Amino acid sequence: MKGWQQYWRQFSLFALLALVLTGCGKDELSALKPSGPVAAMQFDLMKLSSAIMIGVFIVVMAIFTYVLIRYRKRPGQQGIPKQVEGNHALEILWTVIPFLLLIIMAIPTVTTGFALHKEYPKEEAVQVKVTAHQFWWEFEYPDLGVATAQDLVLPVGKKVQFVLSASDVKHAFWIPALGGKIDTNPGQENKMWLQADKAGIYYGKCAELCGASHALMDFKVEVKEQADFDTWVANMKGVQAKEPATASSPLAAEGQQIFDKSCLGCHAVAGKGGKMGPNLTNFADRERVAGIKAHTPENIAEWLKDPQKIKPGNKMPNLNLDDIQVKALVEYMGTLSVSEKK
Repeated sequence: MKGWQQYWRQFSLFALLALVLTGCGKDELSALKPSGPVAAMQFDLMKLSSAIMIGVFIVVMAIFTYVLIRYRKRPGQQGIPKQVEGNHALEILWTVIPFLLLIIMAIPTVTTGFALHKEYPKEEAVQVKVTAHQFWWEFEYPDLGVATAQDLVLPVGKKVQFVLSASDVKHAFWIPALGGKIDTNPGQENKMWLQADKAGIYYGKCAELCGASHALMDFKVEVKEQADFDTWVANMKGVQAKEPATASSPLAAEGQQIFDKSCLGCHAVAGKGGKMGPNLTNFADRERVAGIKAHTPENIAEWLKDPQKIKPGNKMPNLNLDDIQVKALVEYMGTLSVSEKK
């Protein structure tokens, strides 16, 4: 096989593979399928800029092709074609056209920027304070008296005003289907607003390289109808206002003792405990362990045995628990729920 044939086959294979991979992914994790006004405005800017760039490319290539053919060297030709240097009309034309294109792009960009930078008070928007950690997300609703982690719960069709910061290094908050992204910096607050127009599950990510497990710093966004959101807030407030419930089985009671001794200093449950780690008040209601693995007893046990194996560089220490202690903790953590179905 000739070298060029082998090269062409490899190129064709990779081109086909790239085409197939463009169909992969989740709709809830795509900026190209906006589900809110912020994402829609940003998507409109993307379409406008892409249309301008494609249009410019087509025009330039058409002119290039025409000139290449029209003024190609012919047999018997003497000298060079007539030059257009110093043609004032052409020079004005190719100066004015890019200037007009920039204006066309600048006007919606500036107006959209002002619209997205607007801040909404608590009377007009749900207030949420976001704190990024290595490698998890903390969500507080100061006006509602609720705090949680990893699962961001929002009401459908209502503006949400975010105040964002970081506790350690620079991160970036991004929910592709709803809009974003914006940096979260230690010692500095950034603000943005989002709105989800459809109830459902969306996913967010950290969009700034922040350490060994940056790619694993995901979170879930659950958008509920207003009545369901109000119920969730009431359930969270009801649990957080009480003492942690007594475990319902001997094994869970043993797990609760281990948790109170070894975990409560970092993890809050029902309003009691520390804030170094994620709030676990509604841990049993979540769909993921550590934000990335399916919420199963096996994955919870794997996390408890060796957190660094799942998320390298995270700040949870290995407590060197034996199998019996892990089993007891898994049993107890399965009772941490605010859902009425549990």
